[in-house]
Amino acid sequence: MSAFGELEDLRNRAIGDQAPMRAARVGFRSRIAITRGNALYGEPVVEARDAGLRGENFYASARNPPYWHRVEGATDQLWLRRSVAEKLLRVNARAGAAGLELFLFDAWRPRAVQAYFHDVWMPAELQRRDPALTGAALIEEVERYWAAPSESAESPAPHATAAAVDLTLRWKNGEALWMGSLFDDVTALANRDRFEHLDANNFSFSDQEARANRRLLHWLMTEEGFAGHPDEWWHFSWGDQMWAALTGTPAAHYGLADVPDR
Repeated sequence: MSAFGELEDLRNRAIGDQAPMRAARVGFRSRIAITRGNALYGEPVVEARDAGLRGENFYASARNPPYWHRVEGATDQLWLRRSVAEKLLRVNARAGAAGLELFLFDAWRPRAVQAYFHDVWMPAELQRRDPALTGAALIEEVERYWAAPSESAESPAPHATAAAVDLTLRWKNGEALWMGSLFDDVTALANRDRFEHLDANNFSFSDQEARANRRLLHWLMTEEGFAGHPDEWWHFSWGDQMWAALTGTPAAHYGLADVPDR
């Protein structure tokens, strides 16, 4: 039996076609309602590490390729809705059977950080690569990866709800599993199904390992009820509008989160 033991099945289980998920994301913030009468709507947040999870906010450090600088307005905290943290702890317990643990890069995100990447960094990077990309086409490409910042209670950016989380798997207190790209590699290389359709005759060991590890993370999370962003292997949510859109749930549980000032 491999080091992954009972989780080996998940490493061998294909991630399904993500085309329907990509279609479901289109316009989800305008299509999906947030029900304020549900028991979860005003649920408080908890700090992920206080709850027993591991992580470090990626944007609050200068050790964050491809940026290599602390993003103005970033928080050192990893705020999550309590139910989301509880679900992650259950995933963590299951991963622990193989000596693994979740490692969080980001949870609740300040509006200033969202605005920086949506309004400044990503448009500049895309236009550096393709100066002809402008207008609506530029915004469409930006928003494949970076949601528009919003203070609207009707259409918050996913991370503003504290129900979305960016994460990976690593050996307990050790090295992260190989996922085939940097976190925040906002190109097709980050697509959840990037390694599902490669030519079997030109398939490196690195690609094979990335495929297995992406599958493992995907199934651990989705079997706990999370929905995964089809273009970002690291992004999952439970209870927000994107989750509702991707799972076919009629309405979201969570709107904008109220986080402590610390």
